[in-house]
Amino acid sequence: MAFSIAQALKLDYPIFALAAAAIATDLTPARSRELGFRRLVATAIGGLSGAVAASLGLVGIWAVGPSILIAMLICQGVGAYEGARMAGYICGIIVLLDSGDSPWHYAFFRTAETALGVLLAWSISYVPKLLRGD
Repeated sequence: MAFSIAQALKLDYPIFALAAAAIATDLTPARSRELGFRRLVATAIGGLSGAVAASLGLVGIWAVGPSILIAMLICQGVGAYEGARMAGYICGIIVLLDSGDSPWHYAFFRTAETALGVLLAWSISYVPKLLRGD
């Protein structure tokens, strides 16, 4: 579903929305709902960290590890512990897949696609609750 919506919105790489939905879904719906906001915050942190790193010319395989570490540490600092993986994922994609002259544009779309996946995973977690009539 995330992939189809991202395609309909004409986002650059709909596969990132699909991957984010898979990463953001927990085994229990209550846990997905609980962590949803933190994951969205982490998505923004990852996008921002990746864009800053790329703007500073820190791109490619050697920049991935340190950039991911910084994004994850920022998440720890703001209390988004469970979102640290998401931030690292976003940041790593941006740094590894060098976007050339427009890292902010690239980071925006990676963040938007990932946020779409997270929001869909979060909203889908409500389906069992609605079916039970809670």
